[in-house]
Amino acid sequence: MRLENKTALITGGSRGIGRDIAIKFAEEGADIIFLYRSDAQSAQALATIIESLGRKVFAFQVDVSNFDEVLKIRDAIEKKHKKIDILVNNAGVLRDSLFMKMSDSDWHTVIDINLTGVFNCTKAFLELLYRENQGVIVNIASIAGIYGNVGQTNYSASKAGIIGFTKALAKEAARYKVRVNCIAPGFIETGIWDDLPPKVYEAALKKIAVRKMGLPEHVSKTAVFLASEASSYITGQVVEVDGGIGLSVI
Repeated sequence: MRLENKTALITGGSRGIGRDIAIKFAEEGADIIFLYRSDAQSAQALATIIESLGRKVFAFQVDVSNFDEVLKIRDAIEKKHKKIDILVNNAGVLRDSLFMKMSDSDWHTVIDINLTGVFNCTKAFLELLYRENQGVIVNIASIAGIYGNVGQTNYSASKAGIIGFTKALAKEAARYKVRVNCIAPGFIETGIWDDLPPKVYEAALKKIAVRKMGLPEHVSKTAVFLASEASSYITGQVVEVDGGIGLSVI
């Protein structure tokens, strides 16, 4: 088990990609702390799964865009755990619309949760990693932060910010033997595609070289690799898990 005796903290952990990362990390031997914003039912269901795998699990409800809330959770976590080995910044939201129709609220909600949330959680927990003179941070960005996406100027900006954040922090954190990497998922089956018209879905598939949507496990398995000793010489990198959507396909 590649993460045995490790403790991982995952934001946005109750659903989607964050949920799958939490389960995969537990399967690899890690104890799990996960943060969630509102879905207590999904959080409890996830905790039950992790417990069934024989791992310790703690769930905390928090708005990652509120630094004071994050600090309170940090204090509570520090009392229960002497160390954190892995931080996964996954929490994120969508508020899509064409830029001319985008509201001030939709802009700030996405930036505050997706990007400022990464700052808040990293700022709060980085000292615990530095204190141990070891650790890993995995930030979940998006191919939208690399290539942009129509109707997602707010989301693309937030994810591009995470990529820049990752590269800069990796340079600072290396002296403390803390590695910082980023995953940029493409189109992943997490439920957000369920209500799309078939034509839109088919158009999306045509952009992907392998001609199929990704699964949460494609991202979570990459996260396991980046969190493990198998990637001990990798830092400051952006791993695109996108089925080749960034390629020019003839």
